[in-house]
Amino acid sequence: MGTESQRIRRAFLQQTGAGFGWLALSRLLADESPESPVITAGPGEYHPAAPLRARNRHFHSPVRSVLWLFMHGGPSQVDTWDFKPELAKRDGQELQGFDQSTGFFAGLAGPIMRSPFSFSQYGVSGTWASEILPHLSQCVDEMAFIHSCYTTANNHSPAQFEISSGVPRLGLPCLGSWVTYGLGTENQNLPAFIVMYDAQGRGLPKSRSIHWGAGFLPGVFQGAAFHPTGPPVEDMRNPAGVASRRQRELLDFVQQANRRHADDRNGDSELAARVESFELAFRMQSAAPEALDISRETEQTQRLYGMQDPRSAPYGRQLLTARRLIERGVRFIQVYSGGFANHDCWDGHDNLEANHRQFAAETDQPIAGLIQDLKARGLLESTLVICCGEFGRLPLVQKGGTGRDHNPHAFTVWFAGGGVRKGVHFGATDELGNRAVEGRVSIHDLHATILHLIGIDHERLTYRHNGRDFRLTDVEGEVVRAILPDEGV
Repeated sequence: MGTESQRIRRAFLQQTGAGFGWLALSRLLADESPESPVITAGPGEYHPAAPLRARNRHFHSPVRSVLWLFMHGGPSQVDTWDFKPELAKRDGQELQGFDQSTGFFAGLAGPIMRSPFSFSQYGVSGTWASEILPHLSQCVDEMAFIHSCYTTANNHSPAQFEISSGVPRLGLPCLGSWVTYGLGTENQNLPAFIVMYDAQGRGLPKSRSIHWGAGFLPGVFQGAAFHPTGPPVEDMRNPAGVASRRQRELLDFVQQANRRHADDRNGDSELAARVESFELAFRMQSAAPEALDISRETEQTQRLYGMQDPRSAPYGRQLLTARRLIERGVRFIQVYSGGFANHDCWDGHDNLEANHRQFAAETDQPIAGLIQDLKARGLLESTLVICCGEFGRLPLVQKGGTGRDHNPHAFTVWFAGGGVRKGVHFGATDELGNRAVEGRVSIHDLHATILHLIGIDHERLTYRHNGRDFRLTDVEGEVVRAILPDEGV
């Protein structure tokens, strides 16, 4: 019987693979650890047979969903949110004692360079914002800023791995995987963790490194990649000649065989999770097309996201789609900014002014529209919005151009919604924006703060792997309480 069941399962997969293979079952069903977690995110414990079931938290939080806007390439903090008038005063002067190994291109750091953009203050908070952010500058009283973040890596891929997983190398679970492992999801018909970038690959991280892996966590917690243009995933159609009813019958038959196989293996919990993944793939064939159909939105809403402007329309489509997924209870969404004109990301080595003007034009109105839309729909407090890159940029000109090299020692992260304090600023860089000097915030601190905001104690969220209890923040991490509600600066 075992051999016959295996033959039937293989035949079924061959016949229907095109119908729900698009879900990247190779990711959902990736090698999972046979070991069990030691501590979960709350009283509602994680169970491998129902890995995506919504679970309780360690403490109260209004957050239902997390939306991480990743500005990959490294936006310049001193040209966006960290205003430094000293740059203009000392423009063209050498920075004495500067460590030439700081940037990626060692030895190419030139003199101090003023920002090519003007700054003004906005809102009751008096937040300084660059001229290239005219829409977001109107939202600053909804935002909380941390100006003193730093990382340990000065190149894109390792820095992106670090900000995603806490370490500058691949192989460990990312933030989105830890969050969905801890809390599950409130929509059983869509993935708990979704990553969005352009269908042509624009918006993928530098070097196309994938930073949404589940590492040693069960594969069901890995991010599922959706595209905002064209088919959002590889194929959401039934196989040719197979009606939905017939596909349901085939799946039921195979699932019965799978469950018998699981019973023969004494109720193997990992196999049970794999069975559930097949069910999720089938359910998504009906749920995903409706969730991703932005034509259902009014013209006024689409204009709010900048859909009328060809520069901002691609990113606006991503964020409008993300809002629809948030409404449907998707737990964690990560959106990469694109590169729809001359530059592929915020990596302004040669001509920072042109690079940052392009990306601000692509993202400024859509992000501001998202904040306004979430607030109008009563979703902002239940959605934690995070925006940052993998590092900042030097306050110096890079020799041979008018751009700036990478700077791991200082960058800004801002938050909105999710109960964060509004219009607050924490931490500071030096007078040139070169290094974080007050209230320095490491990536582990940043992760601890994000987990706290969604109701998880970062020290209690662990997973047993290779005989050790791992956690996202390893043995470090301090919550930045200044941005928490009702906390003093």
